[in-house]
Amino acid sequence: IVIPTYNEAKNIAKLVNKIFGLNIPGLEIMVVDDNSPDGTGKIVEKLNLPIHLINRSGKLGLGSAYIAGFKEAIKQQADYIFEMDADFSHDPDDIPKILQATDNADLVIGSRKITGGKIIGWGWLRKFMSNGAMWFSRLLLGLQAKDVTAGFRCFRRQVLEKIELDKIKSNGYAFQEELLYKTQKLGFIIKEIPVTFIDREEGKSKLSKKDIWEFFWIIIKLKFFKK
Repeated sequence: IVIPTYNEAKNIAKLVNKIFGLNIPGLEIMVVDDNSPDGTGKIVEKLNLPIHLINRSGKLGLGSAYIAGFKEAIKQQADYIFEMDADFSHDPDDIPKILQATDNADLVIGSRKITGGKIIGWGWLRKFMSNGAMWFSRLLLGLQAKDVTAGFRCFRRQVLEKIELDKIKSNGYAFQEELLYKTQKLGFIIKEIPVTFIDREEGKSKLSKKDIWEFFWIIIKLKFFKK
């Protein structure tokens, strides 16, 4: 399970303990920390748990954090590679059902947008903007998944081996839609299962205006400037 972190000192220990408490055979956690000023990386180092820690020099972006984690997980020959947030937006208790769903899929998305999925803690404006952005993305790129920006996912290793990770153009939250686009384009089987997304309780959201602009720009680039 790859977990990028930046200033998640209030969450990280609780999260990894909860994940290991699931007692999933062979489960390993990789934390990719962007030199968090609040000492997130140091907290991880002190935990007496089998966690791989990648310490990076600064805040280098969500996409590059995941790519660093994916590359290391591929190197370690992980069969399944998860991505999830560090702030409990994604419920660790959903991990087993997402993993089980990979029996019939190459990529499983914990979806907020299919029947049974929901979002807790967002106002109407954010929901409206999110739905509009997803509609735009699905329309232009032909994405079949309903939740194109979901960050709770499980890939078979072979998917990430086939994707040329170094050619991923986006680094913010648009990373999720670009990765989904490339996965679909390669013909892999994608499945969504419903989850409840809970807006973060501890710390601050990292979504910025830059991320929003990048989201729309990446859609345009993927649609009209294919390489």
